Amino acid sequence: MAPVRLVASISALAAGIAAVAIAAVRLQDTPGPSSSSAAAPFAIASPAPRGRSAPPQPAFPAPPPGAVVLAREDGPYALAVAVLPGRAQVSVVGQQGRGVSGLPVTIDGVHATSCGPGCYEAAARAPIDVRIASTTWRPGVRATAPGASRLVARAGRAWRALTSLAFSDRLGSDLTHVVLSSWRAVAPDRIEYHVQGGSDGIVIGDRRWDRDPGGTWIESAQTVRLRQPVPLWQSATDAHVLADTGRAWRISFYDPHTPGWFEITVEKRTFHTLDLRMTTTAHFMHERYRSFDAAAPITSP
Repeated sequence: MAPVRLVASISALAAGIAAVAIAAVRLQDTPGPSSSSAAAPFAIASPAPRGRSAPPQPAFPAPPPGAVVLAREDGPYALAVAVLPGRAQVSVVGQQGRGVSGLPVTIDGVHATSCGPGCYEAAARAPIDVRIASTTWRPGVRATAPGASRLVARAGRAWRALTSLAFSDRLGSDLTHVVLSSWRAVAPDRIEYHVQGGSDGIVIGDRRWDRDPGGTWIESAQTVRLRQPVPLWQSATDAHVLADTGRAWRISFYDPHTPGWFEITVEKRTFHTLDLRMTTTAHFMHERYRSFDAAAPITSP
């Protein structure tokens, strides 16, 4: 997640401007909103060149290569574990995108030592028990799991091959600031959303329409032509299968370009992503997907 998009979306969510906040993380082909106004609360800035996203700064506590990873929300913090044979790492990320140091962290009852900003490690035998201040977490992650890099790549290709889909979204920056929304995306460049109790928006090619609650639609230019549908993640490392239900795989991985942790459920027959959870700086997102290649058309109001 490019820093400009991250900062803008955090500020928007804290201020209650739900449309901007959700757009910032949904439309991952662009770096997100640079400003907002009554005429264009869903404004999008110019996109960063593909393939040139900078990896996170050293202050971000990324997991070690090859680890089995999992993440969750912990109040205002993003909390993640990375498990390797014989040891485990805990990552804690604050609201400004930097690791949170100086916390009392134990792993399997052993006081963890610092491995960098917001990074804590200790010898451990999976599944592990993590305690941070008043938080107790037993993530159930084992030290080894089947690799899933190819599965994630196929899931990404399935996303880009879709003609349409619909989904619901829950996005929070902490336990208090949460917005719910519904979306439709139609190839190649149409997207529509409705924020529960909030704004509506439609983007079609180089035009867009926005409506405040109880207001009228306002048309404006869309400065960046959006590619849809696309997955939220940009890359995947430490991808592993956490569970196999027979119908689907539950997969976790880390995206160093967001940067953040993902957990997805991928249907075996179609490689469609049925469910997604993203955990990153002040963004705790849960999406459920449906109507693959069968979503209603998107038209101008």
